[in-house]
Amino acid sequence: MPGVNRLLPVVRPTAPVLLLCGYYGEHNLGDDALLQVLVSSLPQPQQLLITARDPAPVLALAPSAQTVNRRSLRLCLRAALRADVLVLGGGSLLQDSTSFSSLVYYLLLMTVARLGGAEVVLWGQGLGPLRRRISRLLVRTVLPLCKAASWRDQRSFDWAQRWAPKLPMVLAADPVWQMPARPWLGGDAIVLSWRPTPLLDSAGWRCLTEALDRLSADLDAPVIWLAFHHHQDAPLLQHLSDQGLLPARLKARSSTLVPQSLEAVSDLVQRARLVLPMRLHALILARLANSPMAALSYDPKVEAAAAMATVPCIPLRSLPSVDDLLSLWRAEVDRPADPDQTEALRRQASAHSELLNRMAADLTADDGR
Repeated sequence: MPGVNRLLPVVRPTAPVLLLCGYYGEHNLGDDALLQVLVSSLPQPQQLLITARDPAPVLALAPSAQTVNRRSLRLCLRAALRADVLVLGGGSLLQDSTSFSSLVYYLLLMTVARLGGAEVVLWGQGLGPLRRRISRLLVRTVLPLCKAASWRDQRSFDWAQRWAPKLPMVLAADPVWQMPARPWLGGDAIVLSWRPTPLLDSAGWRCLTEALDRLSADLDAPVIWLAFHHHQDAPLLQHLSDQGLLPARLKARSSTLVPQSLEAVSDLVQRARLVLPMRLHALILARLANSPMAALSYDPKVEAAAAMATVPCIPLRSLPSVDDLLSLWRAEVDRPADPDQTEALRRQASAHSELLNRMAADLTADDGR
């Protein structure tokens, strides 16, 4: 019928089609980093379909790929039926804290892909939080349909083993640890990767900005507010100023930077006297540059990564006094990380890539039979 989009029939090309599904093209550099590592880890040859809101940053990382509007369920379902392999790539996609509909979206893609004959792989995933009973039931039902899974934290690995004991799976550090390491070069700036969060009220923000004001004045250092997630983070500096939560002296030293690439982030943190990240992948990129650092955690995954990399970390739920915070930050200024420890983390994270290689070998063997 004219004007009707039909999902079937689906014609598969000769080269295997991999559908990469994640929070891509949403102007979040953390997800860009995950996609970059995933694409570089994939076996060749293959045809790539990638779900994305804005195709431009995705195609910059994978020029030969085709993109699918991740906000169109119909188009994503059609892509799932076309795929030979569906890879849910990085982050915590199987969770209901964002919304229940988000969880259903990913579970539906997984189910439809399996009905269409595709293998489903969970790559670099976290599992949860799953706050609703129905969410846990759905995940327990769909998880055993997967071909393999790699998890980035122990809690997710343990839950997955309980719910799908026969599913081949590995546990490794976040996949972004696989990106190249750099030497710390030193510089003059304090670099922040802070985000809006309901965990901080006015008193909490005032504690952070007063400590930052005193530290930047002591060091005579410019303060760069790195907007890791463009739409969420870029307005933060002005918002705090409008709320009267930014000392005038700190405001004069501060500027917001919206980086256009992961390379720009690495170049910046490589030359920082101190990096103060809240965002997980800002923490990882700063540690890969062996930069001096002290983290602030809004989420257990940030605390886990900080502990793994021996980065001092303060949960936002239990901020210390301004004086104590200032003392902790001062102690980390100009103290780079141990490159050997950074390299060990990179090696440990390679298990995610090895899982993909084993999957490719299994698929090749299946095709040969």
